[in-house]
Order: sequence, then structure tokens, then C-alpha cells
Amino acid sequence: MAKAEEKAQAMFVRYSDEAETIQRGEAETLDQIAATLLDIAKRVGERQRHTVRAVHAKSHGLLKAEVTVLADLREELRQGLFAKPASYSAVMRFSSEPGDVLSDHISTPRGLALKVIGVEGEMLPNHAGQVTQDFVFNNASTFAANADHFLKAIRLRAKHTDDPEALKQAVSSVAQTAEETLELFGQKSAFLKGFGEPPSHPLGETYHTAAPLRFGDYFGKMQLAPVSDNLIALRGKHVDHPHSWNCLKDSIVAFFQRETAVWELRVQLCTDLTKMPVEDASVEWDERLSASLTVARITAQPQNAYSDARRVWVDEQLSFTPWHSLAAHRPLGSIMRARFKAYQASSQFRHTAEGRPMVEPRSIEELPD
Repeated sequence: MAKAEEKAQAMFVRYSDEAETIQRGEAETLDQIAATLLDIAKRVGERQRHTVRAVHAKSHGLLKAEVTVLADLREELRQGLFAKPASYSAVMRFSSEPGDVLSDHISTPRGLALKVIGVEGEMLPNHAGQVTQDFVFNNASTFAANADHFLKAIRLRAKHTDDPEALKQAVSSVAQTAEETLELFGQKSAFLKGFGEPPSHPLGETYHTAAPLRFGDYFGKMQLAPVSDNLIALRGKHVDHPHSWNCLKDSIVAFFQRETAVWELRVQLCTDLTKMPVEDASVEWDERLSASLTVARITAQPQNAYSDARRVWVDEQLSFTPWHSLAAHRPLGSIMRARFKAYQASSQFRHTAEGRPMVEPRSIEELPD
């Protein structure tokens, strides 16, 4: 092994179970998070006469993609899914964060869920016998600090679940203007950002796991970044007709009628557990301490990015959770532990309420075209 590579490996913190610290009362907090999200799902389902996800309810793009694990990766990057060069099929689901199906002119944070299919290796106990690996991303590099903060945030959201759409639109419009004004002065408001996400094109965004996960022998956070010229050209670009009901979906569908998109899947490995904590997802891991390194390339060819058949299969039958995972990529920290119970409860309720079977694919051929 070259000296430079030995030095690089020495920088990265080796994985240990002891990095996770469960706080007193966390079990009760996780129960309350799951209960609050279920309450949101039930109220929205009753109003719409259709049950959707408690978070990320509205999808905008449902893509078939190919994940190519790069050859000649540095030794510390050859972990879990990325242990050897390989190609996998995958499903990508672009969405908005709320547990409500709202007009896209009510601009909110975005999400991207990636389900890699055909994966081999030891799975987490809850995912035993499956062949998929999920990565769940948001278009922000940080999240709520821990389960307690997450509970406060979703309780606030639950309080306003039944607000009229016109009121949500008014808040969104004011918040967008306020946020843009703050950014002129080099400031950002986490509070306003939740209401006033700029109406930019979702394909130009960089997406982050925000909370950490195990990366084989190390700790890491994952990132999905656009790299093809046509995606880079969409960074910060506003979508066409931003006040239309489905402008985000329409923009993605129009793009994939002719275009091929390429992203890089990257990992940022932890070099200092104090400055890059596992338990506090509100702390951004500084790229100066550890740069994000590319481990795979994701390519989506031209396709019908939102057919009716795909919507039923992906939105109604599939579930996405970071706990659909290889043991080598186990989710870590308070926020990830909260997601385990909450996502599981939400999925079970949704599938039961709608009479839909839960599907965990074994082949991309199951995806309707």
C-alpha cells in the first residue's frame, strides 16, 4: 500500500458501535414521533379519501436508473455495496417533504429516494432475505439535531396539517421573498427555508442523507450530486410555470422525454467524531475536514418519468427507508433510529388502509414502463 493511501486511511475514524449514544427517554420519544406521523397520515387520508405517506407524500419523478460502482476505488471506499466494481438497476423517486399532496406552487424542501436492486450481502435483520439497498436523501446537508428536535418539528407540522391550502400558499410566498432577501445579505433562515424553498428545478439539486450511516469499516454521509452538463445547467434555475399545480413533475417529465441524466454518488467519511458527530444531524460535516469522494455513477436514460402504472407501483406499493440496508450501511444516530419505527408504522398503515400489498422488488423488470 502506498504511503499516501496509508496516511489517508489513518485519517478516517474506524467504525465502532460505541459511537452511538441512546439518550434517556428516547424510546418514548420515538413512539411519539411514530404516533404523530400516523396522525398526520390518518387526517390527510380522511380529507383526501386516500392514504399517502406521512412524509414525502407527493412524488414528481419515478425513474429507472443504473448504478455503476466505480473501478479502482481507494481501499477505504471499497465497502459494502461498493466493495467491487458492479452495475445495478435502481428506482429513483423525487418528492416534496410534506405528508400532504399540495400544489407545487407551495414550495417546500425536496427529497430523493434511491432503491438499488440486485444487491448481495448480509442485510440488517429487518431486511433479511431481500436484495435491495435504499438511500434516502433531502436537498439539505443537515437535519433536525436529534429525535427530540424532530418530534417538536413534526408536532408543529401536525398542528397545521388541516390549514387551508390558500393559507399555506400565502405563507410559502411570503417566506420565499423573505428568504431571498436574507440570502442577498449572505444569511439563511432554517425556519423560513422550511416554508419558502425557492421554486428551483429538482434535477439541478444536490441531495444529502444529512444523517450518518455505517460505511463498512468507517462512518459516512452520502451525497447525490448532478454531474452531466444538462443537470448542472439546471442548478438554481426556476422551473417553468412555477405556479401550476404539478410544475415539478411536468419539468421532470419534459426533461426525460429526450435527455439522459448523470449523477455521482459520493461518501464523506468521518475524520473527527467531535467535529463530525454521529448523534447530532444538525451539524454539517465540514468538507475541509473530509471531502466527499465519488463511489458510483448513476445514469437515467430518456423514459416516461411518470406514467400512471409507475405511480401506482412506486407510490402505492413500494416503501423507502434507510433501514432497507446491508449491515455494512446501517443507519446511525438518533434521527435514523427515529426513522426506523416511524417509517415502518407509516408504511404498514398506508398499505393496510389502501389494501395494497407491500412490494420489495427483486428485479427492475417489475417496474412498469
